[in-house]
Amino acid sequence: MRTPNTLSFLFLLLQAILAAGQNSNLFAEYIGALFNGVKFSDVPVNSGVEFHFILAFAIDYTTSTSPPSPTNGDFNIFWDSGNLSPDDVATLKQEHPNVKVALSLGGDSVSGDPAYFNPSSADSWVTNAVSSLTTIIQDYHLDGLDIDYEHFKAEISLFFCVYADSATFSNCIGRLISTLKSNGVISFASIAPFDDSDVQSHYQALWADYGSAIDYVNFQFYGYDSGTTVTQFLDHFEAQRANYPGGRVLASFASGSDAGGLSPANGFFDACQSLKNKGELAGIFVWCADKSKSNGFEYETQAQNLLASS
Repeated sequence: MRTPNTLSFLFLLLQAILAAGQNSNLFAEYIGALFNGVKFSDVPVNSGVEFHFILAFAIDYTTSTSPPSPTNGDFNIFWDSGNLSPDDVATLKQEHPNVKVALSLGGDSVSGDPAYFNPSSADSWVTNAVSSLTTIIQDYHLDGLDIDYEHFKAEISLFFCVYADSATFSNCIGRLISTLKSNGVISFASIAPFDDSDVQSHYQALWADYGSAIDYVNFQFYGYDSGTTVTQFLDHFEAQRANYPGGRVLASFASGSDAGGLSPANGFFDACQSLKNKGELAGIFVWCADKSKSNGFEYETQAQNLLASS
């Protein structure tokens, strides 16, 4: 049985103690995945919140082959870079000093097929990832990194199998985050798991080994059934706080008519107010600006107003 690193475990214990009873005004939103022309300037930004845009996605797959194929940690840009460029990031941050921008790795799919975490080896993947992501992050003036791998696949060779199991995932992602932080390339990191046994086994292994390097847990609560009630949402929230002890677990909703989980129309903000009353609202994030564009970002405004209020 694999046991957590002792120092990491002690840090998480201390983190859990310090995190108790702490609200935050952090608001985050994914942007750029759907290529519908959404721009940073479309999204309302409340000066009273800490705002994180998360570019979706950078993926270690080719951009020149059809279908794309894995590149073992050599990341390419798969977000709408035509509308979300380095100049756009610079302008955004100049106009809104309370805004930071991160990029997210992986996502659900690439060109309609699953985007797999599929390293050839841990060492080669980490080397390639650190190099390629450092270039992208510095070119785009970014601040943080989000991990959103959702599929894990075996890599078969002639003599042996190298599986993208939880230990390999923890090793690769943990070393990547730690290296980028120690090199001063990023200032924060988040992970984006959801309620699936395979996904949770990978992210909880990462948390056990490298939780001290991870600042936020962007748990995808919209992955639950669309009929989720306020009471069920609060139960799910407590369960995930227990799964990621000491973590700053953000509440979340998805925009769009096909969204799951607890929607703003059905009580999401009531649940958030309940968490805030208990000192447990570490922030709110939304999937995604692309889908919210059609309704004028009504719920983003409401979420930020709640976070900014005393």
